[in-house]
Amino acid sequence: MINSLEDGAKMIKWNKRFKYPTSSRSVIRGSRHYDLGKEKLPSVTTVLSATQSAEKLASLAKWKERVGSIEADKIRDSAAARGTAMHAFLEDYLIGKDRVDLTPVGQEARIMGQRIVDRGLADLEEVWGSEVTLYYPGLYAGATDLAGIYDGQESICDFKQSNKPKQKEWIGDYFTQLAAYAMAHNYVYNTKITQGVILMCTKDNLFQKFSVDGQEFIKFQHDFLRRVGQYYSDQKPIVA
Repeated sequence: MINSLEDGAKMIKWNKRFKYPTSSRSVIRGSRHYDLGKEKLPSVTTVLSATQSAEKLASLAKWKERVGSIEADKIRDSAAARGTAMHAFLEDYLIGKDRVDLTPVGQEARIMGQRIVDRGLADLEEVWGSEVTLYYPGLYAGATDLAGIYDGQESICDFKQSNKPKQKEWIGDYFTQLAAYAMAHNYVYNTKITQGVILMCTKDNLFQKFSVDGQEFIKFQHDFLRRVGQYYSDQKPIVA
């Protein structure tokens, strides 16, 4: 089913060609899992968090030590609140709703989300689903912000907020996350998603777009397969 939602200068074209599953979430051993029928699968972010490199863990610990644990928690919680509110704005935008959130964080997130709309969605040609559950049977699951056609290619897109501008080489885990979603979508729905797109806005309203495709995207897929294998090999059996 194809329909379009018009919002000012941008026409959002929807093609609901896939029936995405419903799911619930649970916490097992302190980590998020998706409940899909009889399967309880670890989330993509759970896998990535559990398999971070020693270098990355050391860098995070050093930052927490430098700013202090209380300030680190404050920065993390503020970023999470902004990100949640910005995602809500964009999710509503894609289905033709104008989200009203008069809280300070809601107003901040609206400006950030609108910057992504104005600068990042011009190349969005078709939406298959927004905030939909994807899973690779027996291995992992997650929810992608957007699946569809972006700049002429079947793509997985993610919306990100950031405290500061990023460089592409700093956000490898973001691309690995998109690569995992693409593999799941391709496996279950027989698609040929070969591109991952990050649409990002900083809290100072700087828009950034990053994308990977082709062999570079395949490298991130291999990286996730390695890490999901590591995740399962590191798991200890649950003792009843």
